[in-house]
Amino acid sequence: MISSRTCRGCGSSELTRVLDLGRVPAADLFPPADSPVSPDESAHPSAMDLCGDCGLAQLADDDTVADEPRGVEPRALREQAADAVDRVAAAGLLDGSTVREFGSPHGGTWLPLLADRGFAVVDGEAPADVVLDCFGIMHEPDQRAAFAARAAAVAPGGVLLLQYQPLGSIVAQRQWTALRHGHFGYYTLTALLRLLADAGMEPVRAFEFDLYGGTVLLAVRHSGAAPAHRQAGADVDADVERILRDERAARLTEPEGLRPLADAPREQARALRDWAERTAAGGATVAAYGAASRAVALFALAGLDRTTMSCIADASPTKQGRRMPGTDVPIVAPEALEATTGPVFLTLPDLHDEITEAYPALRGRLVTEGRLS
Repeated sequence: MISSRTCRGCGSSELTRVLDLGRVPAADLFPPADSPVSPDESAHPSAMDLCGDCGLAQLADDDTVADEPRGVEPRALREQAADAVDRVAAAGLLDGSTVREFGSPHGGTWLPLLADRGFAVVDGEAPADVVLDCFGIMHEPDQRAAFAARAAAVAPGGVLLLQYQPLGSIVAQRQWTALRHGHFGYYTLTALLRLLADAGMEPVRAFEFDLYGGTVLLAVRHSGAAPAHRQAGADVDADVERILRDERAARLTEPEGLRPLADAPREQARALRDWAERTAAGGATVAAYGAASRAVALFALAGLDRTTMSCIADASPTKQGRRMPGTDVPIVAPEALEATTGPVFLTLPDLHDEITEAYPALRGRLVTEGRLS
């Protein structure tokens, strides 16, 4: 078990439980579709703690072993990555000639985008002028050590591009499914400033995107290097300061500010179950799209089975032929949904346009969490 009795970022023991899902399936272990469902599958505690000293929200414990089948990177992520690199370049932050990437277990890479701009990937552990981390650092149990490793990878005068889903977006949209095994850090910019400062780094610029209901790309330099960049005339503080003000107003480093998450799991699980049962009782064949790790706890807490949710489609061949953990709902190829006519619950709203373009038969059939009533 990867346990955190002290803060993963600063080592403080001042931890407060702010979200508790109880015992749920491992978020990344998808059993074969023909295997029996065992109660042991849904026996893994999942909870979020908040540090009273540095403000880092974090996964409390993790007794699972990472084993998620490789997914297919959605078009929305690829398009956002290209947009992000364009915006960073326009801000004058892509100096130098070398690049290094700390990857995410979920796949995807920005290296080709940098290669197209003339950057060469460094070998081994050598520092680079541009260091990339897109949703990668959250997977590190020791957050303090992870930030130190990223700092060490940045060459003098270089930049770290750190992309994350901000805690403010998670709370505002009650995205409790962001909490899952293997994801150890949930960041406010306020908490990131402490983690970065401890690693000898400071932010230069923040870029915001609509992905996942709100995503931030933070450009970071070694402490003392950022002022030199400011003298070059770039506006580096406005977005950072605004985000910090918004976080203070929302009290995101206090337990009270995270209270909207507390009741969301049971409410959303009940809404999904009621919708699926009601729709199936009306004679429709109910299905879903997106066998993502963030959907695992939702399906389990909703108590879904194939009598109410016939299947869930996913584009990843490595997930097809498996089932959702803790349920008997099989994972099928997207083409299987074209043979049905019922509604399809979409677990990842960002996929909507890509799915309807690839599978026109699903147009008008996709239902998101906000439309379950």
